Amino acid sequence: MYLGAQLFSDSEYEQRLRRVRELMDRQGLSAIIVTDPANIFYLIGYNAWSFYTPQMLFVPIDGEMVFYAREMDAHGAHRTTWLPADQIVGYPESYVHRPHLHPFDWVAWSLRQRHLIAPASNTGSVGLEMDSHFFSPKAYRALFNAIPEWKLVDSFELVNWVRSVKSDAEVQLMRQAGMVCSKAMRAAIDTIDIGVRQCDAAAAISQAQITGTPEYGGDYPAIVPMMPTGAAADTPHLTWHQGTFVEDEAVVIELTGAHNRYHCPLARTVSLGTPSKDLDYVAKATAEGLNNVLEAIKPGVATRELASTWNWTLAKYGLEKPSRLGYSIGIGYPPDWGERTISIRSEDESVLETNMTFHIVCGMWMDNYGFELSESVRVSPTGVECFTSFPRELIQK
Repeated sequence: MYLGAQLFSDSEYEQRLRRVRELMDRQGLSAIIVTDPANIFYLIGYNAWSFYTPQMLFVPIDGEMVFYAREMDAHGAHRTTWLPADQIVGYPESYVHRPHLHPFDWVAWSLRQRHLIAPASNTGSVGLEMDSHFFSPKAYRALFNAIPEWKLVDSFELVNWVRSVKSDAEVQLMRQAGMVCSKAMRAAIDTIDIGVRQCDAAAAISQAQITGTPEYGGDYPAIVPMMPTGAAADTPHLTWHQGTFVEDEAVVIELTGAHNRYHCPLARTVSLGTPSKDLDYVAKATAEGLNNVLEAIKPGVATRELASTWNWTLAKYGLEKPSRLGYSIGIGYPPDWGERTISIRSEDESVLETNMTFHIVCGMWMDNYGFELSESVRVSPTGVECFTSFPRELIQK
């Protein structure tokens, strides 16, 4: 029996599974094996830091799903998932971190015992999350060797694509994550100053991320706070060290608010002193570009049009950004808060729909300096909704 507070209604979980199975049918899949913890959470609500050992959700085109996890994790899985106890199975501890064994060897045996393995020639192919961070070559080999009847194919992020359009209940959680994000960004801006250790600023951000607001507590983020500083701000994804911030450096802050696993990232740049002319110029161009992109967002617009709007704005300033402009967001687990589906760039053929949610990342990584400005947004029926409300400008202290 499920003992936790179910995050979504039964009907919402049923609708999610129905949409997944419709897409499975279109792709000719008799089953999919889900290993991404975000997708497992999406389908059955399971939420624990257990993804460092192999786990999977077996989803057949018809019939009952089965969740497999390490025995000690399966024992308490009922505390977060709505799945009945007989659909939660733990593999033995003796299969954990063994050089010549893999837990999916045992899982394959269990699937046979449950009569869930049918020849692919009769029922279709079995889809794997081949690009999941949590599906290793060894896991693939275990399934390939143990279940020769199956034709194993890439599911091409099937569940991720279903997740790309949010329900109203999901949007509300993202709004709450946005409130947590605002608190964390305020903590960052208030803490970062000349002479402050970078690690102390990171600690203040992390505390704010987890504390959240009085109404909405924070969750652990999929990515730690990132703070490229000074000349190193020409490179994204740097974190922090124990050195102090110094005068006339700029600090790029990219962080997120997380609430019930839903993420709303945000980036701003702080100048500790007078910004250089180059930084000020890039900041003005970037802010104009982001505002133009936000004005262009509405249902029916192709993502490539957003990229075009951004590129034309930068071109007026003699600038360019070769990396993508943004990506779909929602549920997040380490090591990433992106959904790995829609990317905002000129090659993407996706079309915006109501309740799609994105992180629009206007990051300009120049030579020995950088500037980043971003927003987490929802495509509303009439335009765009931003989940936070910080000024879109270079912040000077």
